[in-house]
Amino acid sequence: MSLQLQGHRVAVVEAGKLMGREQEWNISMKELDELVEMGVLTKEDVDEAVMTEFPGCRAGFKNSEVTPLDGSYFDNGVGYECYTPEVLNLGISPAVLIANVSKRFQAMGGTILEQSPLKGIVISESLGAALDMGEDAEPITTKLVLDCMGNASPISRQQRYGRKPDGVCAVVGSCAGGFDKETNLLGDIIYTNQEIQDKGENGQLQYFWEAFPVGIGRNGKEPGSSDVKTTYMFTYMDASEGRPSLTTLMNDYWEQLPIYQPSITDVEADLDVKRVLFAYFPTYRDSPLKPQWSRLLAVGDASGIQSPLSFGGFGALTRHLERISTGITEALENDLLHKSDLGQINAYTPNLSAAWMFQKAMSVRMGQRVSPKFVNRLLATNFDVMNEMGLSTMMPFLQDVVKIDGLAGSLARSFVADPKFMPQIVAHVGIPTLVEWLGHVSMIAAYNALHVAASPLIQPFVDKMNDPKEKFLWRRRMDAWEFGSGNDYMFEE
Repeated sequence: MSLQLQGHRVAVVEAGKLMGREQEWNISMKELDELVEMGVLTKEDVDEAVMTEFPGCRAGFKNSEVTPLDGSYFDNGVGYECYTPEVLNLGISPAVLIANVSKRFQAMGGTILEQSPLKGIVISESLGAALDMGEDAEPITTKLVLDCMGNASPISRQQRYGRKPDGVCAVVGSCAGGFDKETNLLGDIIYTNQEIQDKGENGQLQYFWEAFPVGIGRNGKEPGSSDVKTTYMFTYMDASEGRPSLTTLMNDYWEQLPIYQPSITDVEADLDVKRVLFAYFPTYRDSPLKPQWSRLLAVGDASGIQSPLSFGGFGALTRHLERISTGITEALENDLLHKSDLGQINAYTPNLSAAWMFQKAMSVRMGQRVSPKFVNRLLATNFDVMNEMGLSTMMPFLQDVVKIDGLAGSLARSFVADPKFMPQIVAHVGIPTLVEWLGHVSMIAAYNALHVAASPLIQPFVDKMNDPKEKFLWRRRMDAWEFGSGNDYMFEE
């Protein structure tokens, strides 16, 4: 839709039927408002698609289930929890949203080809690209192919052929009725209620929880009127062969759900299960993925642009949509479709690379042994510090944006709060990983300085450049400085 609005002829090729799932997506109004400003959505789209609204989410890290919990980790000996307003507090219907946007897209001249599985792509650097739609269909010719097939994209798999993921986020969960209505008022954005679990030959895992109420706050449905909730249990781990299966994780989910949600005592008897969810989300350090072929660019989860801490999906792309669509438009208009040019759109972003350290710290390598309280102590201390620093620090982090001021400030305060813990953190992540991470952090600082000091001075000269390629490259560099330092995120008081 964004490219169609900019005057391009766009065709969406879908193997099945183009439709959204029944399960709600959780997102923040700030992200939806950005799409409205771009013209991708209308206010009416948003109002019709939002099915659930609640004030905000809890973040908590505890060695055992104690709710409510006051004080810091060292005050109570259990953990820390805090409340974050307006983060992932809207549940939108993907089915409604995609149906409405699809209609408007087609009305503007866009083409949607459903039930059209892609067989392959043939690329000529000088002539264009052709999509093989099978023996019984004419090929589709185009100047540029965008790979929007997610982290399971066969194109990305071909490019990464034989490469083991550097990390994995494994998620299991369900949407079900039967929860206590009166307490089904807020979400959990990230929450623990137990120590690291020893799974024997499958290694050690820290389980995290996430939960969102369904069917309150909109369309006349008052808070406290719904017993439906979506709950996820997830964990971070490496891609070692001995890691547990999703079946094992799902069994643990059903077993531990009553501890997390005390209104449920017997999952079989108490829950009206509507949907069950399970997935592995592979993540790679060399993200976003640089194109290996000309006239072909991976976007969204296919490029690995999502934070290694997130599940990817819709929310992972919204922040980058304007930047990517603007870059694609300039590339198309100036015929800058060589892989070296398109690679500037998926440029190195140091804050995304720095997020790898967080996943490393929140997981335990195969064969590694750490204190069962390690992850909870680490996160409880850090979230306590960030909460004291205020929403301007907490909100970007919870929306997968790493900024140098918040990062440096929280690290310094965490060291002061728990100085004896630092040697354990270094031993846990390892010296090589720490050195690599410090390199990315220094680049965040450099990109921040370039965006703040250099971009305003360079911009007028770039706009007057006569060489389209030089102008394109410099604009992509300035985009990288802005997004790679997190300066695209605007905190609203």
